[in-house]
Amino acid sequence: MEGLDAEPLLPGTHTLTAGGLAQRYHVHGRGPVCLVHPGGPGVFWEYLRMPALERDLTMVYLEPIGTGASSRLASHPHGYSRSFYASALHRLVDHLGQGQVLLLGHSHGGFVAQRYALDHIDRLAGLILYASAPVTGDEHTAEATRQIQQFAARNADNPELPDVLAALQTVSSLTDDRELTEALQGLLPAYFADYWGKEKRFAPFRAAASATYISHLDANLTPDLIDDRDALASLVVPTLVLAGAHDVICGARWARELSALIPNSRLVVLEGSGHLAHVEEPSQFAQAVTTFISSLLGGPPSDGRPPAGPHDRPR
Repeated sequence: MEGLDAEPLLPGTHTLTAGGLAQRYHVHGRGPVCLVHPGGPGVFWEYLRMPALERDLTMVYLEPIGTGASSRLASHPHGYSRSFYASALHRLVDHLGQGQVLLLGHSHGGFVAQRYALDHIDRLAGLILYASAPVTGDEHTAEATRQIQQFAARNADNPELPDVLAALQTVSSLTDDRELTEALQGLLPAYFADYWGKEKRFAPFRAAASATYISHLDANLTPDLIDDRDALASLVVPTLVLAGAHDVICGARWARELSALIPNSRLVVLEGSGHLAHVEEPSQFAQAVTTFISSLLGGPPSDGRPPAGPHDRPR
């Protein structure tokens, strides 16, 4: 493997180069190692910074290939399948040299985390599926449409609502990075439980959001659809399923279904959050995660011990 790093978990920015592709990642915090895979695909990693967790964990934030300063595939914007991302994640897990790690995936990153767990369960001490779902496709789209309608009903009198709905309708048809970033910023109020009630707090986050266009087509230009329902029964790694009650993309319905499908799982739904619970309710989000991790380690995650081994998992 190219680009070996003598201190791969030193705080700061690192680059792992393998197969001619550069994978950037960012290390913050101290404690057991937790890899973090952002969503999109194509949304820049910075939106997922979790300072409240960095007090207890070494957070390793991926900058997925195709996004930010990481490499682009020759087939860009196509070819970034979930299996491709899971393989890239596995190279990084090997590179970190930790044996087992904790893995947190948000939104599309949750889909990647599910695939990685199904393929490499022996490398995980714990799994956190944050705003994920067991399926994509028509059923997922229909549920998102229903949730967006509820969001619109709750905010029917807000003069900004038409612009947010327009951005939601156009985002799936955009292929230009600049236009996609503008649409992402435009639709972000729908990703919060109460954006306008706390706009002063959330406006900087909205202004900083950015994205690269990545299609949902694999290398053969076939839609990369997901249905993990049958497979998840084999996922015996301890799992936290976490969602916001007002998430219009991957909300409580999908969280409940994931938790029912995964044998060794626990469910947390944060009532004051949408798709971005780590921003809306950072303390409650961090408490849910650290409580889960403490149950794996048999003590507070900040005690500096490595993640639990395969024989240390709760039954």
